Amino acid sequence: MFTLRNFSGFISDTLRLVTKGGRLYYAWVGFLLLLIAIGAGAYIGQLNNGLIVTKMRDQVSWGFYIGNFTFLVGVAAAAIMLVIPAYVYDWEPIKEITILGEMLAISALIMCLGFVMVDIGRPDRFWHIIPLVGRLNWPQSMLAWDVIVLNLYLLLNWFVVTYLLFCAYTERHYVKKLVLPLVLLSIPMAVSIHTVTAYLYNGLAARPFWNSAILAPRFLASAFCSGPAILLILLQVLRKTTKLSIKDEAIFKIAELMAYTMGFNLFLTAAEAFKELYSGTEHMVYFQYLLFGLKGHTTLVPYAWASILCGLAAFILFLVPRTRTNWVTLNIGCVLIYASVYIEKGMGLIIPGLTPDVLGEIYVYRPSLTEIAVAAGIFATGFLVFTLMLKAAVPMMLGEFTITKGRSPKQAPPQQA
Repeated sequence: MFTLRNFSGFISDTLRLVTKGGRLYYAWVGFLLLLIAIGAGAYIGQLNNGLIVTKMRDQVSWGFYIGNFTFLVGVAAAAIMLVIPAYVYDWEPIKEITILGEMLAISALIMCLGFVMVDIGRPDRFWHIIPLVGRLNWPQSMLAWDVIVLNLYLLLNWFVVTYLLFCAYTERHYVKKLVLPLVLLSIPMAVSIHTVTAYLYNGLAARPFWNSAILAPRFLASAFCSGPAILLILLQVLRKTTKLSIKDEAIFKIAELMAYTMGFNLFLTAAEAFKELYSGTEHMVYFQYLLFGLKGHTTLVPYAWASILCGLAAFILFLVPRTRTNWVTLNIGCVLIYASVYIEKGMGLIIPGLTPDVLGEIYVYRPSLTEIAVAAGIFATGFLVFTLMLKAAVPMMLGEFTITKGRSPKQAPPQQA
């Protein structure tokens, strides 16, 4: 039963739990805090001097920040790769670890919001898009839609994770009639956050490279590869370092689903490339710059082909059952697909969409040390959030930290019959 006293005890006991750990835990948290401090210092310098300290200019007004934002939205959306087999098909081996995917989504969304904030030249004007305070311009503005769906998806995952952990803490089973509709709602919400992000690009008619009807399906297909790739490695680490029972069949089933989405992603990429290269219109210049270089500028060419080759190699590794169920090749495939999608949604998406510019000028963009430091701080913030959630969630999921075991006998409330 929910009571204010139990919930306040849940909060205080959780805070006490995450502040205790071994040397390795303190070292990891300390390292993340150091990166956050470095990122904060770099961001203060950016605030004082303006975005001129980055390598972004009028020709390339989106860069490393927005590339990371786009990639992380996909990571957040990939939680449904666990939700669908667990709750739609009621497959128990994955249902037990679905909460970990939702925790990953929360961390990814926090990083997304961080990258948006640092990309704003005047963050003090952020209040203009806050409902009831500023003017959101909804439903006309696609940015307004993005603000709404990202925050709603964040709140939805936060509520489900908090509720499930609170039930574990109070040693009570969750109310299925409450959790199931919310978890199922997360499926269209996850699709919507990456679809709206694609529409932000797709709706810019002056940018032909992004002005494609299949951009949203490409975003979703690549997201359902990269997010689970992170999760698969994470599940293996948790199985080695904790007492969580994570079955091989759950990991291998996720890998099998990734094979299908990777194949679909490669098909859509090939279809888009065929349309541009075979038609030979003036819009082909952006694909030419990405894949072959233009006027002697070949900065993106090695990245583009590395992304394609990594994606193909990972697809083969995940498609063949023998390599998909081998731990070495499975992890190699995870690293390859992560690299492939990270390049695809970063340098392979942002830069060729803006280069050449409308005047035909080619500006070679490379992230500055400021951008790299700020990004490192934001990633460290996301990792810290996920680490703290894991530190609290694992013992609660195992039943080792509950309302009776988490407090001293004097603090623990009497058990109800």
